[in-house]
Amino acid sequence: MAKPSRTTWLKAELRTYQQDGFAWLSFLRRYGLGACLADDMGLGKTVQFIAYLLHMKEENMERRESRRPSLLICPTSVLGNWQKELARFAPSLDVMLHYGGKRSSSEQFAQEAAQADIVLTSYATATLDQDLLRDMKWESIGIDEAQNIKNADTKQSAAVRSFPAKHRVALTGTPIENRLSELWSIYDFINPGYLGSLRAFNVRFIQAIEKDRNEQRTADLQKLIKPFMLRRKKKDPAIQLDLPEKNEMKTYIHLTAEQGALYDQTVNQLLERMKKLEGIERKGAILAALTQFKQLCDHPALLTKEALPASMESADLLDTELIVNRSAKLERLLSMVKELRDEGERCLIFTQYIGMGEMMQRVLHQELKEPVLYLNGSTPKKTRDRMIEQFQSQTLPPEEQPNVMILSIKAGGVGLNLTAANHVFHYDRWWNPAVENQATDRAYRMGQTKDVQVYKFISLGTLEERIDEMLENKQQLSDQVISSSEGWITEMSTDELKDLFTLRRDWG
Repeated sequence: MAKPSRTTWLKAELRTYQQDGFAWLSFLRRYGLGACLADDMGLGKTVQFIAYLLHMKEENMERRESRRPSLLICPTSVLGNWQKELARFAPSLDVMLHYGGKRSSSEQFAQEAAQADIVLTSYATATLDQDLLRDMKWESIGIDEAQNIKNADTKQSAAVRSFPAKHRVALTGTPIENRLSELWSIYDFINPGYLGSLRAFNVRFIQAIEKDRNEQRTADLQKLIKPFMLRRKKKDPAIQLDLPEKNEMKTYIHLTAEQGALYDQTVNQLLERMKKLEGIERKGAILAALTQFKQLCDHPALLTKEALPASMESADLLDTELIVNRSAKLERLLSMVKELRDEGERCLIFTQYIGMGEMMQRVLHQELKEPVLYLNGSTPKKTRDRMIEQFQSQTLPPEEQPNVMILSIKAGGVGLNLTAANHVFHYDRWWNPAVENQATDRAYRMGQTKDVQVYKFISLGTLEERIDEMLENKQQLSDQVISSSEGWITEMSTDELKDLFTLRRDWG
């Protein structure tokens, strides 16, 4: 493969493997073949794609070809990140943001886009503005966090696949989160028709591999996929990465007496209801109970919905001692965060529940006497960008510097660069290891200079521990990791549910 000369306009020194990645993208483009760049999180997929964009612009200028914009579609949460990285690494590219209520429409859009090298938009906006984007002739289309189009039958996936382009590139750290149909969807975007129809793919590969574990079919599929996917891992010896170590540890925690009593009560109520319910109502009751169990492990106030108690000294302050004593997890988190703050280090804390995120923010702010940030799905883009900048800052005065950031796993799990933190807490567990690992990799990525400590909190004897055991057993099945939805639990018999949910007291 002839390597393109290094792009002279890139304001970054590419590592050898990044140079190879950018060369590979340019090589496939020359032959009109789509590409899936599936490097591990933190290996710099963004900078490789930016180098590819610059190389394309240089080539077009040399050939005196008329300018056509490229399109990049990404989750809303990383739009700001792309803007920042493009401005930093490729100031010579003209970037147009197509997002928000004031975005251009019809003729105005076409005129503005024609003046740009790259148009940035979100998946949601691309779906809303499908007709507008489909009328353009794109130089190339890149999709970031390509797992967003994994379900081939969604409007979003169909919209993204309908846009015409000379070349298509998918960027993802997790090409298969749970099922092979996700891989088909990404490949149908980069090289339409290459793997046949989804129905034919299902018959030929999905059933044989996922159900029958057919080794020959697995090898056949790998042979088909390999030329168009580049996947390097942080641990590959060939990638002489200066990345420090990542130490993952599980932090097991007992429930308080109050949590245990509420947990038993919730189990009994559910099993009582199971005798009377069936079908969709039974499934609904199980899913509702699942949420209750997980919230109970976090803090009983999430279940009882009571207001947080105020301090005797001041109505503006919380009675943090009372709040913390009701949840062993919160007590443990507070002591660990205080310890790492004493060392002058920063941390990220992931939780699924807004009530928990808000409670943590108030308690930690009051106890640490310093700013604590909370980023979730409803945080506006401008605020989100400002939070990331503040958290990463090395120059703010101590009283303004946030050192603790709480994030919802879905809003903060992808695309953000938060290397100022070298401690990551998973306060509650997700059903899918790929999602948890993506969240951890906000801190464990290039630019990190310290060892990263990852703590996964698990309430002993509870559903959390049982799920963790299941995840451990499933982790090695990369193409069929435990489903990221909770639907599989609703199919269990009442006896299986009893076994899964009942609070085990066999730990001393």
